[in-house]
Amino acid sequence: MNKQYIDYPASEIQAKLQQCLDYEAKYGEIPQVTAVKKWCNSYEYRKNEWQWRQNVAKSINFNTNYTKPYYNEYK
Repeated sequence: MNKQYIDYPASEIQAKLQQCLDYEAKYGEIPQVTAVKKWCNSYEYRKNEWQWRQNVAKSINFNTNYTKPYYNEYK
């Protein structure tokens, strides 16, 4: 697993931004597209999103059955 953030290539980011702009032109503005546009336009946003995903992955306890109620209580 990569411990350091590596940004996406600028060409991929630009292509995704163009997809968002085309979608908005055709269907109108929706929150999901607005979020992706923000992701495309901000290096810090992309980095923070990556850090958030890394922390979510670290928070998973592999010895816990998350389908049981009260899974944090040990008996």
